[in-house]
Amino acid sequence: MNLQYPIGTFKCPNNITTDQIKAWIKDIEDLPEKIENLVSGFSEVQLETPYRPEGWTARQVIHHIHDSHHNGYIRFKWALTEEQPVIKAYYEDRWAELFDTKSAPIKLSLDLIKALHAKWVYFLKGLSDKDLEKVFIHPEGNVSISLAEDIGIYAWHGNHHLAHLQIVAGTFK
Repeated sequence: MNLQYPIGTFKCPNNITTDQIKAWIKDIEDLPEKIENLVSGFSEVQLETPYRPEGWTARQVIHHIHDSHHNGYIRFKWALTEEQPVIKAYYEDRWAELFDTKSAPIKLSLDLIKALHAKWVYFLKGLSDKDLEKVFIHPEGNVSISLAEDIGIYAWHGNHHLAHLQIVAGTFK
């Protein structure tokens, strides 16, 4: 098993269908409950356990999910309010080493993930087909990403890190 990418890397279909968008939004909608159900019984030892050698601890992964998805939500807003904006990238590895990510109670990020995803899903369900075609530019490689594709990226991202937490829990299949 590839511990870094236990569910594989994101592969965007050439033709993103309405059904695919709905499935991805459902993944985003279900993620907070799945994470909370999984980690609510984690011991402090489990929270400090990395999912792979040289990987982040479960605590860092949980806080990273919030940090990343918060950035993702803002990117959607930029894409809808500006013409092909160049988004602000961030050093997720450096954020993972900050004291709050390494030591804060996970409840802080679990509560934020739950609230963020509720609002984000409401927002995503209201996007039109034309909205989904809007793009932003990621500065790493000057890559253009449509909102439709980015929904898939974040659905994958949540499931990717859920798998990391399942590895720590011993429940990944």
